[in-house]
Amino acid sequence: MRVLVLNAGSSSVKLRVVEPDDTVVHRADLDAPRGRPAAGELEAAALRLAREAGGVGAVGHRVVHGGAEFTAPVVVGAGVVDRIEGLGVLAPLHQPPAVAGLRAMGEALPDVPAVACFDTAFHTTMPPAASTYAVPARWRSGYGLRRYGFHGLAHDWASARAAEIVGRPLAELRVVVAHLGSGASACAVAGGRSVDTTMGFTPTAGLVMATRCGDLDPSAVTWLSVHAGLPPAEVDHALDHASGLAGLAGDPDMRRVLAAADAGDPDAALAVEVWVHRARAQLAAMAAACGGVDVLAVSGGVGENAPVLRQRIVDGLGFLGLAVHAGADAAAVGGAEGDVSAPGAAARTVVVHAREDLVIARQVRAALG
Repeated sequence: MRVLVLNAGSSSVKLRVVEPDDTVVHRADLDAPRGRPAAGELEAAALRLAREAGGVGAVGHRVVHGGAEFTAPVVVGAGVVDRIEGLGVLAPLHQPPAVAGLRAMGEALPDVPAVACFDTAFHTTMPPAASTYAVPARWRSGYGLRRYGFHGLAHDWASARAAEIVGRPLAELRVVVAHLGSGASACAVAGGRSVDTTMGFTPTAGLVMATRCGDLDPSAVTWLSVHAGLPPAEVDHALDHASGLAGLAGDPDMRRVLAAADAGDPDAALAVEVWVHRARAQLAAMAAACGGVDVLAVSGGVGENAPVLRQRIVDGLGFLGLAVHAGADAAAVGGAEGDVSAPGAAARTVVVHAREDLVIARQVRAALG
């Protein structure tokens, strides 16, 4: 089955036509401020790609949050989009663009079946000790307050691809995945199953990101509202849209932050230090959740293209047996993959090119039988 994959992010929309052998034959990347392309642009691009490909058998959509209801890919039918839209408050940067994409494709390709594939689904294998918050029972049962985890499609791909790169079965490996982009998270994958991850109830938790704060003392939020007098909506918006690198360095783009740090900007230098410190600490926590680490897989736009950051992260994780070869690490950029471990390192470090599109295409075929 030829699948049109739609990956709607917070600033762009990626369209890929994936053949049954996983070859990508047509593609389009659309600028989408706030996750929304210009009116009609998405529909026109989808129709053009479908026509160039000679037709598509299905459309696969990446959806960030599936909540407690959607724990596997689901064929889009009556009421499904509305239920997905209802989860938008939990993922305000990504859920609205995904919903807009689902509705747009329903109008552009009404006779083509659609499947929603969820980032949260990969983490349904986390044990209760990892997914449960220590909060009142009525919050957990009444409001569904728990750790869901995100970037599951990316973690699924990276862990499996890492096993291929090191030439060992995934089932026997303890893989820690660092998906480092404008959104970032780490995941502990033991035997091919997610056993812990850094994001939680929403994608705001965990690592420092482009505009999201990552982990924060929850009492800081109530203090800002109760004692500092900030409206809750203002605090909520700032944690997702004005924090992270943007809050520390005044710029959400890690490339520019690194350049500014090299030029002597103290705010940028601090932002990089905080980013690296948080990454080291939480990757070590993921290794603990696995009972150790055999492979560290680094992926995502920042992870794949910033060797200096990979080097700095791994330099602080030598106690886990990790070490990188500077030459191999410097060469692994621009989509290049490979083992960048130093000779003799007890655990391997690999760079993996993120391919959520292939995971989505495979899930679509499985869901449609």
